[in-house]
Amino acid sequence: MAGMDAANFGPRLPPFESEPRIMLSAYAVPEAFSPAECDAIIALSHEKDLADAGLVGNRSDHNLRRAELAWLDDRDGGGWVMDRIMALVAEANRAHFDFALTEFGESPQVARYGAEREGHFVWHSDIGEGPLASRRKLTLVVQLSEAADYLGGVLELQADANLRPSDRARGSAVLFPSFVLHRVTPVTQGERYSLTTWVHGPAFR
Repeated sequence: MAGMDAANFGPRLPPFESEPRIMLSAYAVPEAFSPAECDAIIALSHEKDLADAGLVGNRSDHNLRRAELAWLDDRDGGGWVMDRIMALVAEANRAHFDFALTEFGESPQVARYGAEREGHFVWHSDIGEGPLASRRKLTLVVQLSEAADYLGGVLELQADANLRPSDRARGSAVLFPSFVLHRVTPVTQGERYSLTTWVHGPAFR
């Protein structure tokens, strides 16, 4: 999807309202994590060196994605993060999606998008080839950074004919079907941290 411009994806609309409710194909939860908890997750990610971000299938293409990653399963003391994620997913699935979900087959992932190399991720969906990526059904993204700490770095979703930015408030979460197109625009100043995980289940029918 490289080279696609926002103009190809319909008009821009206001961000999702900061109140848990059904909205298009996404579900937003404000204050899913407190600022102190966001700090703790970022600190966990830095307990080991961050790795260069790849793509599904262990491929790497910096034209498509520039970021550094940490997997929380590799860090000690992150069990509480998974407990919170499970509660958020249960709430969203009960209130909105009603998907057949069976497991969390992949580690929660902290991503850092830095201005020093215009960190970004072009338009993509999270369902891909492979035994785990092909079974992704629900994606959860948590905003870990203060909105004032960076420029650019907007998570934008293309759930229908409209383009919507997600909430930039620190600690907010957005959940959406893993087939929904989304991107992170280039960070031009500062750095943006986010937490992402996927929930797996039988194939969509």
